[in-house]
Amino acid sequence: MIEQNRAIRRFYPEVEAGGYTRVDSTVEFYLRVNALVKKDMTIVDLGAGRGSAFEEHPEGFMAALRNFKGKCQKVIGIDIDRAVLQNVSLDEAKLIDERGNIPLADSSVDLIFSDFTFEHVVEPEKFSSEIFRILKPGGWICARTPNKWGYIAIGARLVPNRAHVKFLTVLQPRRKDIDVFPTEYRLNTPRDLRKYFPDGRWQRYAYTWNPEPAYFSDSIPAWAIMITIFKLLPQRFGSVFLFYARKNTPSG
Repeated sequence: MIEQNRAIRRFYPEVEAGGYTRVDSTVEFYLRVNALVKKDMTIVDLGAGRGSAFEEHPEGFMAALRNFKGKCQKVIGIDIDRAVLQNVSLDEAKLIDERGNIPLADSSVDLIFSDFTFEHVVEPEKFSSEIFRILKPGGWICARTPNKWGYIAIGARLVPNRAHVKFLTVLQPRRKDIDVFPTEYRLNTPRDLRKYFPDGRWQRYAYTWNPEPAYFSDSIPAWAIMITIFKLLPQRFGSVFLFYARKNTPSG
């Protein structure tokens, strides 16, 4: 659940009832993923990492929402970082090799979810082709990622990757350095998503979302400005993309 600070309580007082706000993108994203998960599924957490979310919130509503262990047949964590091997929310963990190959068989997975991973992808064509390969026909890819034209991604692109840790220490002092990774933003516009998850192969469902302006720490004036901007900007400039796509089933 959201760390309850002055700014959150000022602008989203409902956070006192359950620990999350009406615009919480974690709740919005994972509720929809949960709605797709079935008991007989094999699902993949793509970019699972060390499971930092479960270190921060090991129990309660938010942990239950994000933890799929026991809700399906198997949860497999996939990452390039060996830290995934210590992730306690998984039934199994595997490493992507140096060529970007995911060590799973063709058409072996029912659902993939990827939380704040798309923005780090260097080779989107390889990445999307591997997703297509391992998903069964009718399977789902669900992703939450910054919109390239939202304030988070614009701010990140103005700062060199080598300086991200320093800036995030100021903007999000509770965030650990080991959870900051270089960003590329090659899969973060509607055009990118159409290109790498094209018609004919996929049915796409995507929309933008403006969660709490958490990158402004606990500054009430900054939050007030950002919330006003959110209301005035067209929806296409929403800070976060929620992306869901279903692999087409071959006709005939």
